[in-house]
Amino acid sequence: MTTQTAPPPPERKDLETTKKMRAVMGNYFMELENGPKQGKKTAWCTSVGPAELLRALGYNVYFPENHGAMLGATRMACDVIPLANARGYSPDICSYLTSDIGSYLKGETPLKKMGMSGHPKADVLVFNTNQCRDVKDWFQFYAREWNVPCIGIHTPRSLGDLDDSIIEDVARQTEALVPALEQVAGRKLDPSRLREITVLSKRCTELWKAVLETAANVPAPISFFDGTIQMGPAVVLRGEPSAVEYYEVLLAELKQRVADGIAAVPGERLRVYWEGMPIWGKLRDLSTQFASLKTCVVASTYCHSWIFDDLDPDDPFRGMARAYCRLFICRSEDAKERYIEEMAAKYKLDGIIYHDAKTCPNNSNNRYQMPQRLEAKLGIPHLVINGDLNDLRLYSEEQARTNIEAFVEQLAQ
Repeated sequence: MTTQTAPPPPERKDLETTKKMRAVMGNYFMELENGPKQGKKTAWCTSVGPAELLRALGYNVYFPENHGAMLGATRMACDVIPLANARGYSPDICSYLTSDIGSYLKGETPLKKMGMSGHPKADVLVFNTNQCRDVKDWFQFYAREWNVPCIGIHTPRSLGDLDDSIIEDVARQTEALVPALEQVAGRKLDPSRLREITVLSKRCTELWKAVLETAANVPAPISFFDGTIQMGPAVVLRGEPSAVEYYEVLLAELKQRVADGIAAVPGERLRVYWEGMPIWGKLRDLSTQFASLKTCVVASTYCHSWIFDDLDPDDPFRGMARAYCRLFICRSEDAKERYIEEMAAKYKLDGIIYHDAKTCPNNSNNRYQMPQRLEAKLGIPHLVINGDLNDLRLYSEEQARTNIEAFVEQLAQ
Protein backbone atom coordinates (compact mmCIF):
# COMPACT_ATOMS: atom_id res chain seq x y z
CA MET A 1 0.00 0.00 0.00
CA THR A 2 1.33 3.43 -0.92
CA THR A 3 0.80 6.40 1.33
CA GLN A 4 -0.16 9.71 -0.12
CA THR A 5 1.77 12.75 1.00
CA ALA A 6 0.12 16.13 1.31
CA PRO A 7 1.00 18.52 -1.52
CA PRO A 8 3.47 21.25 -0.54
CA PRO A 9 1.91 24.60 0.34
CA PRO A 10 1.78 27.16 -2.48
CA GLU A 11 5.04 29.05 -2.85
CA ARG A 12 5.15 32.49 -1.26
CA LYS A 13 5.98 35.23 -3.75
CA ASP A 14 6.35 38.94 -3.18
CA LEU A 15 3.11 40.88 -3.40
CA GLU A 16 2.67 42.25 -6.92
CA THR A 17 1.08 45.42 -5.54
CA THR A 18 4.31 46.32 -3.75
CA LYS A 19 5.81 47.20 -7.14
CA LYS A 20 3.38 50.14 -7.24
CA MET A 21 4.62 51.34 -3.84
CA ARG A 22 7.77 52.94 -5.25
CA ALA A 23 5.77 55.11 -7.64
CA VAL A 24 3.16 56.07 -5.02
CA MET A 25 5.71 57.00 -2.37
CA GLY A 26 8.10 58.49 -4.93
CA ASN A 27 5.43 60.92 -6.09
CA TYR A 28 4.79 61.91 -2.48
CA PHE A 29 8.45 62.73 -1.83
CA MET A 30 8.78 64.60 -5.14
CA GLU A 31 5.80 66.78 -4.24
CA LEU A 32 7.49 67.63 -0.94
CA GLU A 33 10.72 68.51 -2.76
CA ASN A 34 9.12 70.59 -5.50
CA GLY A 35 6.30 72.17 -3.48
CA PRO A 36 8.17 75.33 -2.41
CA LYS A 37 9.13 76.05 -6.05
CA GLN A 38 5.43 75.86 -6.92
CA GLY A 39 4.38 78.14 -4.09
CA LYS A 40 3.02 75.36 -1.83
CA LYS A 41 3.60 75.56 1.89
CA THR A 42 4.92 72.60 3.89
CA ALA A 43 3.48 71.53 7.23
CA TRP A 44 5.18 69.00 9.44
CA CYS A 45 2.70 66.75 11.26
CA THR A 46 3.07 64.05 13.87
CA SER A 47 2.00 60.68 12.50
CA VAL A 48 -1.34 60.72 14.33
CA GLY A 49 -1.96 64.44 14.06
CA PRO A 50 -4.59 66.48 12.17
CA ALA A 51 -3.36 65.68 8.66
CA GLU A 52 -6.86 66.11 7.22
CA LEU A 53 -6.99 69.72 8.38
CA LEU A 54 -3.56 70.48 6.92
CA ARG A 55 -4.37 68.95 3.55
CA ALA A 56 -7.67 70.81 3.41
CA LEU A 57 -5.68 74.06 3.74
CA GLY A 58 -3.47 73.12 0.80
CA TYR A 59 -0.30 72.16 2.65
CA ASN A 60 2.12 69.48 1.58
CA VAL A 61 2.27 67.34 4.71
CA TYR A 62 5.51 65.78 5.97
CA PHE A 63 5.69 63.17 8.74
CA PRO A 64 9.13 63.05 10.39
CA GLU A 65 8.33 59.80 12.20
CA ASN A 66 8.29 58.18 8.76
CA HIS A 67 11.79 59.58 8.28
CA GLY A 68 12.76 58.19 11.69
CA ALA A 69 11.63 54.73 10.56
CA MET A 70 13.65 55.11 7.35
CA LEU A 71 16.75 55.96 9.38
CA GLY A 72 16.16 52.84 11.48
CA ALA A 73 15.49 50.53 8.54
CA THR A 74 18.58 51.73 6.64
CA ARG A 75 20.65 51.43 9.85
CA MET A 76 21.85 55.02 9.56
CA ALA A 77 20.42 55.80 12.99
CA CYS A 78 23.40 54.73 15.11
CA ASP A 79 25.73 56.91 13.03
CA VAL A 80 23.72 60.08 13.57
CA ILE A 81 22.20 59.69 17.07
CA PRO A 82 25.47 60.83 18.77
CA LEU A 83 25.23 64.22 17.03
CA ALA A 84 21.86 64.87 18.69
CA ASN A 85 23.25 63.59 22.00
CA ALA A 86 26.10 66.12 21.71
CA ARG A 87 23.49 68.88 21.34
CA GLY A 88 21.94 67.91 24.68
CA TYR A 89 19.30 65.36 23.66
CA SER A 90 19.62 62.40 26.02
CA PRO A 91 20.40 58.88 24.70
CA ASP A 92 17.41 57.75 26.78
CA ILE A 93 14.75 59.72 24.87
CA CYS A 94 12.96 58.76 21.64
CA SER A 95 15.50 57.46 19.11
CA TYR A 96 13.24 58.65 16.28
CA LEU A 97 13.86 62.16 17.64
CA THR A 98 17.61 61.76 18.11
CA SER A 99 18.01 59.95 14.76
CA ASP A 100 16.11 62.63 12.88
CA ILE A 101 17.84 65.60 14.49
CA GLY A 102 21.22 63.86 14.14
CA SER A 103 20.49 63.25 10.46
CA TYR A 104 19.65 66.93 9.99
CA LEU A 105 22.83 68.05 11.76
CA LYS A 106 25.00 65.70 9.69
CA GLY A 107 23.23 66.44 6.40
CA GLU A 108 22.84 62.74 5.64
CA THR A 109 19.44 61.18 5.04
CA PRO A 110 17.80 58.32 3.10
CA LEU A 111 15.49 61.00 1.70
CA LYS A 112 18.24 61.75 -0.83
CA LYS A 113 17.66 58.32 -2.36
CA MET A 114 14.03 59.36 -2.81
CA GLY A 115 15.12 62.36 -4.89
CA MET A 116 15.00 64.93 -2.10
CA SER A 117 17.77 67.33 -1.18
CA GLY A 118 17.26 66.76 2.53
CA HIS A 119 14.77 67.55 5.28
CA PRO A 120 11.91 69.61 3.77
CA LYS A 121 11.88 72.97 5.52
CA ALA A 122 8.65 73.51 7.44
CA ASP A 123 6.52 76.62 7.19
CA VAL A 124 4.63 75.41 10.27
CA LEU A 125 4.98 72.42 12.61
CA VAL A 126 1.84 70.79 14.05
CA PHE A 127 2.00 68.17 16.80
CA ASN A 128 -0.39 66.02 18.78
CA THR A 129 0.89 64.70 22.12
CA ASN A 130 -1.40 61.65 21.96
CA GLN A 131 1.79 59.62 21.47
CA CYS A 132 4.22 61.28 23.88
CA ARG A 133 5.74 64.60 24.93
CA ASP A 134 8.81 63.91 22.76
CA VAL A 135 7.00 64.88 19.55
CA LYS A 136 6.52 68.42 20.83
CA ASP A 137 10.15 68.75 21.93
CA TRP A 138 11.21 67.30 18.57
CA PHE A 139 9.18 69.85 16.59
CA GLN A 140 10.31 72.72 18.80
CA PHE A 141 13.93 72.05 17.77
CA TYR A 142 13.03 72.83 14.14
CA ALA A 143 10.79 75.75 15.12
CA ARG A 144 13.84 77.37 16.77
CA GLU A 145 16.13 76.34 13.92
CA TRP A 146 13.94 77.85 11.20
CA ASN A 147 12.07 80.51 13.21
CA VAL A 148 8.65 79.15 12.21
CA PRO A 149 5.47 78.51 14.27
CA CYS A 150 5.09 75.29 16.26
CA ILE A 151 1.48 74.67 17.34
CA GLY A 152 -0.43 71.64 18.46
CA ILE A 153 -2.89 69.59 20.44
CA HIS A 154 -2.31 68.37 24.00
CA THR A 155 -4.22 65.10 24.29
CA PRO A 156 -4.84 63.57 27.72
CA ARG A 157 -2.99 60.33 28.48
CA SER A 158 -4.02 56.97 29.92
CA LEU A 159 -7.57 57.37 28.63
CA GLY A 160 -10.21 54.85 29.58
CA ASP A 161 -13.69 55.53 28.22
CA LEU A 162 -13.70 58.39 25.73
CA ASP A 163 -16.35 60.59 27.28
CA ASP A 164 -17.78 63.65 25.59
CA SER A 165 -15.84 66.15 27.71
CA ILE A 166 -12.50 64.74 26.51
CA ILE A 167 -13.58 64.66 22.87
CA GLU A 168 -14.98 68.19 23.11
CA ASP A 169 -11.73 69.49 24.59
CA VAL A 170 -9.54 67.92 21.88
CA ALA A 171 -11.95 69.02 19.12
CA ARG A 172 -11.81 72.62 20.40
CA GLN A 173 -8.01 72.49 20.50
CA THR A 174 -8.00 71.27 16.88
CA GLU A 175 -10.37 74.03 15.76
CA ALA A 176 -8.22 76.59 17.58
CA LEU A 177 -5.33 75.74 15.22
CA VAL A 178 -7.26 77.03 12.21
CA PRO A 179 -6.53 80.80 12.40
CA ALA A 180 -2.77 80.30 12.69
CA LEU A 181 -2.77 77.69 9.92
CA GLU A 182 -4.85 79.95 7.68
CA GLN A 183 -2.40 82.80 8.23
CA VAL A 184 0.60 80.70 7.20
CA ALA A 185 -1.26 79.08 4.30
CA GLY A 186 -2.55 82.42 3.05
CA ARG A 187 -6.05 81.07 2.55
CA LYS A 188 -9.25 80.38 4.47
CA LEU A 189 -10.37 76.88 5.38
CA ASP A 190 -13.03 75.59 3.00
CA PRO A 191 -15.38 73.30 4.99
CA SER A 192 -16.36 71.42 1.83
CA ARG A 193 -12.70 70.68 1.11
CA LEU A 194 -12.18 69.44 4.68
CA ARG A 195 -15.16 67.15 4.23
CA GLU A 196 -13.78 65.83 0.94
CA ILE A 197 -10.37 65.12 2.48
CA THR A 198 -11.99 63.39 5.48
CA VAL A 199 -14.03 61.15 3.16
CA LEU A 200 -10.81 60.05 1.45
CA SER A 201 -9.00 59.59 4.77
CA LYS A 202 -11.81 57.47 6.18
CA ARG A 203 -11.92 55.34 3.03
CA CYS A 204 -8.15 54.85 3.28
CA THR A 205 -8.46 53.69 6.88
CA GLU A 206 -11.32 51.30 6.02
CA LEU A 207 -9.24 49.71 3.29
CA TRP A 208 -6.12 49.50 5.47
CA LYS A 209 -8.18 47.80 8.17
CA ALA A 210 -9.52 45.30 5.62
CA VAL A 211 -5.95 44.65 4.40
CA LEU A 212 -4.73 43.83 7.91
CA GLU A 213 -7.80 41.74 8.71
CA THR A 214 -7.06 39.35 5.84
CA ALA A 215 -4.46 37.95 8.27
CA ALA A 216 -7.32 36.58 10.40
CA ASN A 217 -7.51 33.82 7.79
CA VAL A 218 -5.55 30.61 8.29
CA PRO A 219 -3.01 30.65 6.77
CA ALA A 220 -2.47 34.40 6.87
CA PRO A 221 -1.68 35.98 3.48
CA ILE A 222 0.17 38.92 5.07
CA SER A 223 2.38 39.27 8.14
CA PHE A 224 3.38 42.06 10.49
CA PHE A 225 6.63 42.37 8.55
CA ASP A 226 4.72 42.89 5.30
CA GLY A 227 2.51 45.39 7.12
CA THR A 228 5.44 47.61 8.10
CA ILE A 229 6.11 48.07 4.38
CA GLN A 230 2.52 48.29 3.22
CA MET A 231 1.53 50.90 5.82
CA GLY A 232 3.44 53.70 4.06
CA PRO A 233 0.45 55.25 2.22
CA ALA A 234 -1.78 54.94 5.31
CA VAL A 235 0.74 56.97 7.29
CA VAL A 236 1.77 59.71 4.86
CA LEU A 237 -1.00 59.81 2.24
CA ARG A 238 -4.28 59.45 4.10
CA GLY A 239 -6.64 62.02 2.65
CA GLU A 240 -5.16 61.57 -0.84
CA PRO A 241 -6.79 59.54 -3.68
CA SER A 242 -3.50 57.69 -4.33
CA ALA A 243 -3.69 55.95 -0.93
CA VAL A 244 -7.24 54.76 -1.60
CA GLU A 245 -6.30 53.49 -5.05
CA TYR A 246 -3.26 51.66 -3.71
CA TYR A 247 -5.15 49.82 -0.99
CA GLU A 248 -7.99 48.85 -3.31
CA VAL A 249 -5.47 46.99 -5.49
CA LEU A 250 -3.60 45.50 -2.51
CA LEU A 251 -6.81 44.26 -0.88
CA ALA A 252 -7.91 42.56 -4.09
CA GLU A 253 -4.55 40.77 -4.34
CA LEU A 254 -4.73 39.61 -0.71
CA LYS A 255 -8.27 38.30 -1.15
CA GLN A 256 -7.05 36.28 -4.11
CA ARG A 257 -4.20 34.91 -1.99
CA VAL A 258 -6.69 33.82 0.63
CA ALA A 259 -8.73 32.04 -2.04
CA ASP A 260 -5.58 30.35 -3.41
CA GLY A 261 -4.27 29.40 0.05
CA ILE A 262 -1.05 31.37 -0.40
CA ALA A 263 0.50 32.04 3.00
CA ALA A 264 2.79 34.82 4.16
CA VAL A 265 4.71 32.00 5.89
CA PRO A 266 4.52 28.76 3.87
CA GLY A 267 3.62 25.85 6.11
CA GLU A 268 2.32 28.18 8.83
CA ARG A 269 1.92 26.23 12.08
CA LEU A 270 1.91 28.95 14.76
CA ARG A 271 0.46 32.47 14.97
CA VAL A 272 1.82 35.22 17.19
CA TYR A 273 1.20 38.91 17.88
CA TRP A 274 3.82 41.69 17.97
CA GLU A 275 3.11 44.25 20.68
CA GLY A 276 5.09 47.48 20.62
CA MET A 277 7.40 49.22 18.16
CA PRO A 278 9.17 47.48 15.29
CA ILE A 279 12.93 46.96 15.55
CA TRP A 280 13.44 48.69 12.24
CA GLY A 281 17.01 47.68 11.54
CA LYS A 282 16.29 43.99 12.17
CA LEU A 283 12.94 43.45 10.45
CA ARG A 284 14.39 41.39 7.61
CA ASP A 285 16.38 39.17 9.99
CA LEU A 286 13.38 38.66 12.27
CA SER A 287 11.08 37.94 9.34
CA THR A 288 13.50 35.31 8.05
CA GLN A 289 13.81 33.69 11.48
CA PHE A 290 10.07 33.46 12.04
CA ALA A 291 9.55 32.06 8.53
CA SER A 292 12.18 29.38 9.17
CA LEU A 293 10.23 28.43 12.32
CA LYS A 294 6.97 28.32 10.29
CA THR A 295 5.58 30.94 12.66
CA CYS A 296 3.62 33.91 11.32
CA VAL A 297 3.48 37.22 13.16
CA VAL A 298 -0.10 37.78 12.03
CA ALA A 299 -0.92 41.10 13.67
CA SER A 300 0.52 43.98 15.66
CA THR A 301 -0.50 46.95 17.71
CA TYR A 302 1.78 49.14 15.60
CA CYS A 303 0.35 48.53 12.12
CA HIS A 304 -3.21 48.71 13.46
CA SER A 305 -2.50 52.17 14.92
CA TRP A 306 -3.44 53.75 11.59
CA ILE A 307 -7.04 52.54 11.66
CA PHE A 308 -9.27 55.55 12.38
CA ASP A 309 -12.86 54.29 12.34
CA ASP A 310 -14.12 57.43 14.09
CA LEU A 311 -13.28 59.90 11.32
CA ASP A 312 -16.52 61.68 10.42
CA PRO A 313 -16.88 63.79 7.24
CA ASP A 314 -20.08 65.33 8.65
CA ASP A 315 -18.38 66.43 11.89
CA PRO A 316 -14.67 66.48 11.03
CA PHE A 317 -13.25 68.15 14.13
CA ARG A 318 -14.98 65.84 16.59
CA GLY A 319 -14.31 62.91 14.31
CA MET A 320 -10.58 63.67 14.30
CA ALA A 321 -10.64 64.17 18.08
CA ARG A 322 -12.33 60.83 18.70
CA ALA A 323 -10.17 58.97 16.17
CA TYR A 324 -6.90 60.34 17.50
CA CYS A 325 -7.88 59.86 21.16
CA ARG A 326 -8.72 56.21 20.52
CA LEU A 327 -5.08 55.57 19.61
CA PHE A 328 -3.75 52.58 21.57
CA ILE A 329 -0.68 54.38 22.89
CA CYS A 330 -2.66 56.98 24.86
CA ARG A 331 -5.17 54.56 26.39
CA SER A 332 -5.36 53.14 29.92
CA GLU A 333 -4.08 49.69 30.83
CA ASP A 334 -7.65 48.35 31.04
CA ALA A 335 -8.49 49.64 27.56
CA LYS A 336 -5.25 48.22 26.15
CA GLU A 337 -5.93 44.82 27.69
CA ARG A 338 -9.44 44.70 26.24
CA TYR A 339 -8.02 45.54 22.85
CA ILE A 340 -5.39 42.79 22.93
CA GLU A 341 -8.01 40.28 24.14
CA GLU A 342 -10.07 41.10 21.05
CA MET A 343 -7.03 40.73 18.82
CA ALA A 344 -6.17 37.36 20.37
CA ALA A 345 -9.60 36.01 19.51
CA LYS A 346 -9.83 37.55 16.03
CA TYR A 347 -6.37 36.44 14.90
CA LYS A 348 -6.37 33.05 16.66
CA LEU A 349 -3.12 33.73 18.49
CA ASP A 350 -0.82 31.10 19.95
CA GLY A 351 1.50 33.61 21.61
CA ILE A 352 2.27 37.29 22.16
CA ILE A 353 5.67 38.98 21.82
CA TYR A 354 6.23 42.27 23.66
CA HIS A 355 9.01 44.55 22.47
CA ASP A 356 10.44 46.55 25.35
CA ALA A 357 11.90 49.50 23.42
CA LYS A 358 14.47 51.24 25.59
CA THR A 359 13.85 54.77 24.24
CA CYS A 360 10.09 54.40 23.78
CA PRO A 361 8.53 53.81 27.21
CA ASN A 362 5.18 55.14 25.99
CA ASN A 363 4.82 52.29 23.52
CA SER A 364 6.41 49.52 25.59
CA ASN A 365 3.48 47.82 27.26
CA ASN A 366 5.26 45.09 29.19
CA ARG A 367 6.39 47.24 32.12
CA TYR A 368 3.30 47.23 34.35
CA GLN A 369 2.47 43.50 34.49
CA MET A 370 0.21 43.47 31.42
CA PRO A 371 1.86 40.35 29.88
CA GLN A 372 1.37 38.37 33.07
CA ARG A 373 -2.25 39.47 33.49
CA LEU A 374 -3.14 38.64 29.90
CA GLU A 375 -1.37 35.28 30.00
CA ALA A 376 -3.30 34.34 33.14
CA LYS A 377 -6.57 35.47 31.59
CA LEU A 378 -6.14 34.09 28.06
CA GLY A 379 -3.79 31.18 28.61
CA ILE A 380 -1.56 32.50 25.80
CA PRO A 381 2.20 32.46 26.52
CA HIS A 382 4.27 35.60 26.07
CA LEU A 383 7.86 36.61 25.41
CA VAL A 384 9.54 39.96 26.11
CA ILE A 385 12.28 41.09 23.71
CA ASN A 386 14.55 43.91 24.85
CA GLY A 387 15.67 46.32 22.16
CA ASP A 388 14.80 49.62 20.55
CA LEU A 389 13.05 51.03 17.51
CA ASN A 390 16.23 52.63 16.06
CA ASP A 391 19.20 52.35 18.39
CA LEU A 392 20.58 48.86 17.65
CA ARG A 393 23.21 49.30 20.36
CA LEU A 394 20.36 48.45 22.74
CA TYR A 395 19.48 45.17 21.00
CA SER A 396 21.22 41.82 21.46
CA GLU A 397 20.58 39.82 18.30
CA GLU A 398 22.01 36.61 19.72
CA GLN A 399 19.86 36.84 22.85
CA ALA A 400 16.73 37.67 20.88
CA ARG A 401 17.29 34.84 18.40
CA THR A 402 17.81 32.30 21.17
CA ASN A 403 14.76 33.50 23.11
CA ILE A 404 12.53 33.42 20.03
CA GLU A 405 13.61 29.86 19.19
CA ALA A 406 12.87 28.72 22.74
CA PHE A 407 9.51 30.56 22.75
CA VAL A 408 8.39 28.96 19.48
CA GLU A 409 9.44 25.55 20.79
CA GLN A 410 7.34 26.21 23.90
CA LEU A 411 4.31 27.15 21.75
CA ALA A 412 4.75 24.05 19.60
CA GLN A 413 4.68 21.81 22.65
